[in-house]
Amino acid sequence: MLRAFSTAATGMTAQQMMVDIISNNLANINTTGFKRSQINFQDLVYVNMQESGTEVASGVVAPTGLEIGSGVRAASTTKVFSAGELENTGNNLDIAIGGDGFFQVVMPNGELRYTRDGALQVNGNGELVTSQGYAIEPSISGLSDAVEITIQKDGGVNVTDSSGSQSVVGNIQLARFPNPAGLSSEGDNLLAETIASGSAITGTPGENGLGSIQSGFLEKSNVQMVKELVNLITAQRAYEINSRAIRAGDDMLRTANSIGT
Repeated sequence: MLRAFSTAATGMTAQQMMVDIISNNLANINTTGFKRSQINFQDLVYVNMQESGTEVASGVVAPTGLEIGSGVRAASTTKVFSAGELENTGNNLDIAIGGDGFFQVVMPNGELRYTRDGALQVNGNGELVTSQGYAIEPSISGLSDAVEITIQKDGGVNVTDSSGSQSVVGNIQLARFPNPAGLSSEGDNLLAETIASGSAITGTPGENGLGSIQSGFLEKSNVQMVKELVNLITAQRAYEINSRAIRAGDDMLRTANSIGT
């Protein structure tokens, strides 16, 4: 059987996975804080039919070898953490990170998750939570009687009560990672720490490499529609070319089988 069949099949599988990644990017084009993913490919093992430098005659060395590849495979997906456009919402509880960093979120089991989605709300207990109801870390409470809530660039949460007195009820902290691309996507706009990402480094917004808080804004997805559509067309054409390689191999086998009949 022609090696081209299995080689082209790996190409079709790889391009199908690329279309899957692009589809997810496009589906989340309006998701707050979403970061696009890109797929990385690697070539497969080669059949070495002749080593480079092989002596082909007395005193004559081949300058190149003869290698036949086995196709391609998807090696990994990488999240691209370029900044998304900031959208002015006019809501004081909507916050965006201008620079590096993630908001910290406490799950029901006590584990921490991380997000760039700053659409915050106040729950029935007067706590600052995400739109899914998860409390941020460190916990900020005492907002039940607040008439006005403002969040400063350094993460300070200021509250004005019904009597007009002001107070600081807490400070939002951010986290950053040595390798944010190593974070695991958990859904619900949440990311989880992994060995690949390294341990979280927390601190005050605007200090030690962390971005500052932009109140009244939300960070939009960094998906660029035109770029994704171009990538989609490229993947589709590559899929078609690989399928043609299979058809060409099939025609060659049919011709070989018909010889002498």
